[in-house]
Amino acid sequence: MPKLDGTHLPGRLAERLADLKAGKEVAARDIKSLLTDEQIAAMEAAWAEQQALRKVKRARTKEEEKELGWKTKREIHIEAYERAVKEANDGVLDELERLQLEATKRQIRIYMETIREALKAGKDKNVAVKLANNALTRAGLNRMDGQKVWHQNRRDREIWEMEQQIQQKARSEMTPDELEQIEIWEEHEKALKERRKKQGW
Repeated sequence: MPKLDGTHLPGRLAERLADLKAGKEVAARDIKSLLTDEQIAAMEAAWAEQQALRKVKRARTKEEEKELGWKTKREIHIEAYERAVKEANDGVLDELERLQLEATKRQIRIYMETIREALKAGKDKNVAVKLANNALTRAGLNRMDGQKVWHQNRRDREIWEMEQQIQQKARSEMTPDELEQIEIWEEHEKALKERRKKQGW
């Protein structure tokens, strides 16, 4: 299972908040699992205040409870989650910057370690650089030479093959006029690609 980070947190908090507002049963450990220690402490302090309020001021009806400021444990949890969602949304940009910095550090570390090991093994500098870029590709990171390399796992290959079969079947069922239009379009696309290549796009 992929590791959760701060970019996932707002969505998870919003889901849990929706469950609480809908009246669904949520276990105490699940309520606390997405909150920080400070948020849990604030939530528990709010509940302690409510318990103290109940001892001091008695209410006989729901209207009196509302007037006196009584809140249920669920209402305390909902308020805590509403604050947590706001804080998480406010912190998403910082989290994205942190993740970008971590990825950059990892990229540099892998690149430099691979070059150092290749040079230590007696490889040429150019070979060491190529090995380092290949290591970045395997790690799923951007290469330092700017080259784009696309991975295809087994599922991607299967889907691509299925798409090819569907296109071939559709092509075989076309009328001569439709085929002619497709061929004109393909020639146009090919000419555009060649023009872009000549212009260095």
